[in-house]
Amino acid sequence: MNVQLSAHIRELEETHIRPDVRRDMKQLGELLADSFIEIGSSGRKYGKREVMESGVHETEMTIHDYQVRKLAENTVLAVYYLVDHTQLKQTYRSSIWSKIEGRWQLAFHQGTPSASHKAD
Repeated sequence: MNVQLSAHIRELEETHIRPDVRRDMKQLGELLADSFIEIGSSGRKYGKREVMESGVHETEMTIHDYQVRKLAENTVLAVYYLVDHTQLKQTYRSSIWSKIEGRWQLAFHQGTPSASHKAD
């Protein structure tokens, strides 16, 4: 896996969880692919339209144990552990990022609740 690509995808992932970006529908809309699908830690399924209409939680979160794997030439899988310091929740996360029209966009995201995890 290309180290630069891995660092770039992590930067995009960290941008995606920043409260200022989650408030800014233009920035959020640019990060999410038009075909974006999320299966939230609640078990609910969302598309880009639902996320853009309902907004997203603005919480302080940190990423741990981050890994990226190349799935295809323009597709990568990111897996990590997320600590939500505001809601006091911990989840395992997976994201599929695709390079669409020359830029990386979030195509799929899933959160799975975790009872405990020792974050690095």
